[in-house]
Amino acid sequence: MKKIVKIVVSIVLLLVIALAAIPFLFQDKLVALVKETINNNVNAKVEFSDANLSLLKNFPKASVELKNVVVTNFAPFEGDTLVYSENIQLKLKLTEIFKSANSQLNIQSFSIDNTLVNVLVDEKGNANYDIAKKDVNVASDTKEETEKSSSSNFKLSLNSYELTNATIKYTDKQGKMNVVLSDFNHSGSGDFSQKTTELDTKTTTSILFEKDGTKLVNNQHLDLNAVLALDLENSKYAFLKNEAHINQLPLIFDGYVQLNKDASQEVHVNFKTPSSDFKNFLALIPEEYAKNITDVKTSGDFSIVGKVDGKVTEQTIPTIDIAITSTNASFKYPSLPKSVNNIHIDTQIKNATGNVDDTYVSVNKLAFNIDENKFSGNARVSNLTKNPYINTTLNGKLDLSHINKVYPIELENELSGIINANLTSKFDIDAVQNNKYQRIKNSGKLEVTDFLFSGKEMANPLKINSAKVDFTPTKVSLTNFNAVTGTSDLKANGTINNLMGFLLSNKNLQGTFSLNSDSFKVSDFMTDNSTAGIETPKQEETSETEKPKENLKIPAFLDCVVNANAKEVYYDNLKLENVKGTLIIKDQKATLKGVNGGMFGGNIALNGAVDTKPEKSVFDVDMGIKSFNISDSFKNIELFKMLSPVADVLQGKLNTTINLSGSLKDDFTPNLASVSGNALAEILATNVEPKNSKALSLLDQNLGFVDLKKLDLKDIKTNLSFDNGKVNVKPFKLKYQDIDIEVAGSHSLDQVMDYNATFNVPAKYLGSEVTGLLSKLNSKDQNVSVPVTANFSGSFTNPSVKTDLKSAVSNLTTQLIQKQKNNLIDKAVGGLLGGNKDNKSSATGTDKKGNTVDKVKDVFGGIFGKKKKKKKDE
Repeated sequence: MKKIVKIVVSIVLLLVIALAAIPFLFQDKLVALVKETINNNVNAKVEFSDANLSLLKNFPKASVELKNVVVTNFAPFEGDTLVYSENIQLKLKLTEIFKSANSQLNIQSFSIDNTLVNVLVDEKGNANYDIAKKDVNVASDTKEETEKSSSSNFKLSLNSYELTNATIKYTDKQGKMNVVLSDFNHSGSGDFSQKTTELDTKTTTSILFEKDGTKLVNNQHLDLNAVLALDLENSKYAFLKNEAHINQLPLIFDGYVQLNKDASQEVHVNFKTPSSDFKNFLALIPEEYAKNITDVKTSGDFSIVGKVDGKVTEQTIPTIDIAITSTNASFKYPSLPKSVNNIHIDTQIKNATGNVDDTYVSVNKLAFNIDENKFSGNARVSNLTKNPYINTTLNGKLDLSHINKVYPIELENELSGIINANLTSKFDIDAVQNNKYQRIKNSGKLEVTDFLFSGKEMANPLKINSAKVDFTPTKVSLTNFNAVTGTSDLKANGTINNLMGFLLSNKNLQGTFSLNSDSFKVSDFMTDNSTAGIETPKQEETSETEKPKENLKIPAFLDCVVNANAKEVYYDNLKLENVKGTLIIKDQKATLKGVNGGMFGGNIALNGAVDTKPEKSVFDVDMGIKSFNISDSFKNIELFKMLSPVADVLQGKLNTTINLSGSLKDDFTPNLASVSGNALAEILATNVEPKNSKALSLLDQNLGFVDLKKLDLKDIKTNLSFDNGKVNVKPFKLKYQDIDIEVAGSHSLDQVMDYNATFNVPAKYLGSEVTGLLSKLNSKDQNVSVPVTANFSGSFTNPSVKTDLKSAVSNLTTQLIQKQKNNLIDKAVGGLLGGNKDNKSSATGTDKKGNTVDKVKDVFGGIFGKKKKKKKDE
């Protein structure tokens, strides 16, 4: 007995070892077989990173697992990925792994996990999924032709399959259509080896459908359980027991689809809602918006009944007749205070001819009441596939604040206000997209009161106290607009050229407006792109440098001309009064034309532009300034602070013309390092305060002969230029009493100076020694001036002032002494040689005693300090 047990155990052990070893022996053959089988039957390149064969995992069946499978197209989609799957697993009998590549492969089941299918149809109608090789049935005597023919005789038997976590994309460039099935899960089971069989399927997915760039179906959830009768020989597929849910709306359907040999398809399908409860309507809305509808109280009915019947060919579609109706219905959510009553819906989707262009949607009636407010409308949309034509009418009153009181919608932005509408509009989409206004027919009026809206794209909530828009066939007129945003008030009227394009086709809002305001703050209209939607931790104290930087941008949808008149305009910390001018806004660029206003006790004229479209906003502006208060303007305008290192000492008025360009910082102030341009400045100063400037205080200490408070600064004109972060000042002249002064130099915008001031100083101001020397000169020679240069360096806050006064005085003293000596010599020589004509003896330099030579010696000796006393005997 023990021997029998040992023999049995040994046999089992050998079988287990064999089952474990065989996959390693046949794995290479399996990989080659799978690749050869697939590539012989498709016009595409199929690759996978690994293939595993197991005989134990699903014993007595063998399992084959392929990892990272990629199907890549050949021309005309060469290089595009048609399919990628992370994992494909097949279960089949052990005998199947020993078959040749041309034999029928019988697969028990397969599963595909984490898959992307990317189906493309190009502009010429070529499809990248058409990769199956054509059958070749032509007889041939050659071995090569026989092999080619046999490669197309591949057959497949399958019992069940499963796809999990797949995404299927279908892009039709020719039809301008895009379909995405996301979170796609599908399974089916049936005997595919039989000519007729039943296939039991389960499918769940989310559907996105776009046509001509418009989302007609946006992530609607589909849940489908269907039992299909398959007639594989005649390619006929009938619906036996089927129920679908679109979001939470149940639909039951029957009928069949048959594929004909002429490439057409017969479609005969009927569907309807299983009940007429009005909850069916709420169930049609995505659950994330409709929430739980189990406890919603409803009355009235709602039903969908449809029929699709006919043939699909290249020229025709089946006829369509879908009716969506509701009569005297209502609903109320238990957690909300208000209800919607008297709901009437009568909608048809129809095509009676089979010509796709004859399909239309007709909303014959849509009406409801919220409290005492009644709203109704109707619409018809035709020519759906080419250039949709819309004819619609709206009439009624709607209180926007009631929306989230009757329906559990979470509004991202605050919304309230009352809309009264009586409108009729007829237009086609091409006219809206291409501004063909003659084909857009509007009539009626729209009134808005107490409208409040806020959003991320707005700096402040917008409150429209009242607005009225009149619609005519030729234009839309804003006859009244009274609004407040932030601390700015707005009163406007004008015309809007393309309101329909703005509302329906992502066009810019175009118009011409007259705007009046008592107080207008530019910051109230500037959005913050960098910090929108970003929450920062709260801190007890936050310094200025720690605050998030703003990135201000002009809204891209604005394309308008505004003729403005404002009593007060605030820009940053600046205030302008009685501002008039034209503002042109287009493509995130604001252009100023003929803007005039009062500022700093004077007037300013502006022309230029601010462009916020680049990553870094830029500006280019011409300013004409007249009679600005120097102290106030240089104190409050950062740019002016950089123009002069001694601006704080000046009291008076300033006239200037400035041309500047450069970039703006994130807070919309000039980036001074980028500024370039030029200016002509005229200073009408009446007073100087040297104590307000360290540089001038140091100069005052160095030059005792100058009282800077008495500088004459009237009518000073100078030219400045800006480039590479520097302000260059061309030489200009000013005067202090009888001292002429010339100033020139430059400073960088980080306030480092390099200036020279040259004083043409009369010698009489240079001290007692110089004055004593001057007194010995004749009056003509006393009129002497000396250039004294003061050099300013260092920074505005820590300046350094050096003068050459000492060397100038020393040089002058030397010159005066030399001049005095020369005068004495000239006088002495003149006395000796020129003589007195009345005294001949003196003229000749001799006297009666013949002492001519001695007198000459005495004169020169006196001059040079070498005269000696005469001896008594002489």
